[in-house]
Amino acid sequence: MKSLAKLPVTIVTGFLGAGKTTLLRHMLGHAEGRRIAVIVNEFGELGIDGEILKQCAIGCSEEEASGRVFELANGCLCCTVQEEFFPVMRELVARRGELDHILIETSGLALPKPLVQAFNWPEIRNACTVDAVITVVDSPAVAAGTFAAFPEQVDAQRKQDPNLDHESPLHELFADQLASADLVILNKADLLDAEALAAVRMEVAEELPPAVKVVEAHGGELPLDVLLGLNCETELHIDGRRTHHDEEDEDHDHEEFDSFAVELPAADETRLLQALKDAVASHGILRIKGFAAIPGKPMRLLLQGVGQRFDKHFDRAWQADEARLTRLVVIGQALDQAAIAAELQAALAG
Repeated sequence: MKSLAKLPVTIVTGFLGAGKTTLLRHMLGHAEGRRIAVIVNEFGELGIDGEILKQCAIGCSEEEASGRVFELANGCLCCTVQEEFFPVMRELVARRGELDHILIETSGLALPKPLVQAFNWPEIRNACTVDAVITVVDSPAVAAGTFAAFPEQVDAQRKQDPNLDHESPLHELFADQLASADLVILNKADLLDAEALAAVRMEVAEELPPAVKVVEAHGGELPLDVLLGLNCETELHIDGRRTHHDEEDEDHDHEEFDSFAVELPAADETRLLQALKDAVASHGILRIKGFAAIPGKPMRLLLQGVGQRFDKHFDRAWQADEARLTRLVVIGQALDQAAIAAELQAALAG
């Protein structure tokens, strides 16, 4: 009686650029007939991650696939859970006879614990269970002490207090994502030598109960038997997992993080990347992602940048009715949006 069974839900969390979307793409590409619904929680005004996921094969037509990708673009899930998450889950609960699993990718700035707690709401509790919370770790960034390959000045601010009596929100968020985990993936493990990877594993283990498994991966490539079917029922014991934000008197927010969209003209690829790297070096930018228009190229360039590291590839042809512009989301702390936009425009002018 498929319709009477609780629908398992996997929550994928992790810091900016750790590889959450890559992991989901791998899982969808190896679904082996599983009917999977995806909720993508996008931090920023552009539906970039959701659009990437729609290109994956979910085992159905393009029209059906579009209907199975739910994008929550209005802030992080832990802040908008009542406004957006509940209606989406209610729709999926009504269709649970058509589904085998739900995947939720949280924002890189989201706290997983409030989201897991939402699965105790009556309308969700009776129909769904949290199969596992998977936390994806950017291993090279942890080895560097930055957690998400942030610019050096951001890490320096975090380390100003040698006693860590006043940990930065970035470190606390990293610890809280680990505290909620049922499985931790040390991603990009191939980029570290054995000694550095052992140090990362030790640092991560300090934040975890002994029962939480830690596995290594490159590009999120792990067998689905490792990722799905963990049967953790995390919602039943999430309240017992202590996090930094449990002691806050007020509802948590992300005022320390900014996100804004910027449009730029078509520009030479090398020139654009240099302009973006210069902006990262000059401002508290954590991540840049979006699509770029390159003169003479019929396809748009997909950009994903964390710190000074940028991944890029041409993902699809420009559509006839699309304006060939560069559209990016910039995420960071205490950003001077006007100055960043002006600097980028000036760097690409002429």
